[in-house]
Parts: sequence; C-alpha cells; structure tokens
Amino acid sequence: MSSPVVLITGALTGIGRAAAIIFAREGAHIVVSGRRDKQGEELVAELQGLGAEAIFVRTDVRKDDDLRNLLWTERSSISDA
Repeated sequence: MSSPVVLITGALTGIGRAAAIIFAREGAHIVVSGRRDKQGEELVAELQGLGAEAIFVRTDVRKDDDLRNLLWTERSSISDA
C-alpha cells in the first residue's frame, strides 16, 4: 500500500505545523502550504529530516489562482506517490 498524501494549509505555525510533524512521523507524503517561503522551506527540511517526502507550495488561500495551483500540485504529487 502506498503512503497517504496529506495536504495541510496554514502549516507553517501552530496546529498545522504540529499536524505536519505527526504525519511525517507516520510516513505520509506531505504537501504544506502557507504564505511565507522561508518558513515553508524550513518546515519541508524538518519534515524530510524525519524521513517524510514533503513539498511546500506558497499559497494565499484568499486567492483563487493560488488555490488552483495548490490543488494541481497536490494532485500531481498523488500520481508520483
């Protein structure tokens, strides 16, 4: 069975970040999103350090184009998982 793909918006702080770390420890492929590139890349490095496959997609959930890009990227990662 392949690993689940988990998409977390608002993943850069608080409960979103905590959830990303928990899913990483469980072996999920993780797509994290938020508005701050540096924090997103730092979180991806942390998740990869835990052995997870993870990517960051810069997303402002108030913008339709950002949301479309996030979902397209997440669906692409499922086909690669």
